[in-house]
Amino acid sequence: MSRASFVISLVIAVATTARAADIPLDQRRSDSDFVSADTLAMQNDDIANPAMLVVLDGETLWNTKAGATNKSCADCHGDAAKSMKGIAAHYPAFAPELGRPIDLQQQINLSRVTDQKAEPLPFESKELLALTAYIARQSRGMPVAVKDDAQAKPFIDAGRVIFEKRQGQLDLSCAQCHDDNWGKKLAGNLVPQAMATGYPIYRLEWQEVGSLQRRLRNCMSGMRAEPYDFGSPELVDLEYFLMWRARGLAMESPAVRP
Repeated sequence: MSRASFVISLVIAVATTARAADIPLDQRRSDSDFVSADTLAMQNDDIANPAMLVVLDGETLWNTKAGATNKSCADCHGDAAKSMKGIAAHYPAFAPELGRPIDLQQQINLSRVTDQKAEPLPFESKELLALTAYIARQSRGMPVAVKDDAQAKPFIDAGRVIFEKRQGQLDLSCAQCHDDNWGKKLAGNLVPQAMATGYPIYRLEWQEVGSLQRRLRNCMSGMRAEPYDFGSPELVDLEYFLMWRARGLAMESPAVRP
């Protein structure tokens, strides 16, 4: 069977399968459990992991003065290994000044504008990815612990709606692959549970580091759906739901994926 025929067959099978329930907490697994041994070894070796070069760039930016205040991140926050430990495990988080949650990239830009009086960094820019990867690296091994209180619940619920909604010309939802068919193969690769514990990631397909929002937009394009804009409330809500769904799993930033 050709790859195209296989994909079409799987799409038909998924589309005609009734939705299963959420994956029980005790069965939730990191996406690292679904990659090859070589890819996992690359991720776990800081010398072999290509994303660590981006982390080093982020460390440089952390200590670089910027904006009208001529201050660096380190001038306010000191040693990131201490001040940023566990921070990424709690994002997205509610930003009172905006009245809604923001993700870690948006928090970095909010701090740049508010504290450094500097221009925000563009989404998917090398600088923003580097700073995000450097901060996220400080949470490696810590459990995902986003808030799920009454204030957060409407946004988590909104993200769930997007995750479970059929969309695009293929009429598929995220949940049909990652809740109902995880562990099965698609074009030679195991379908993971989509636990967003390793972002920013180095993706072998991209040959570079990218954000969770980039990956979500890729998936939407693959479903032949119109992707949400970078930084849109919809993508942040979906991020929030995915991190809530991965609660308790260990952060792996920066991860390596196929």
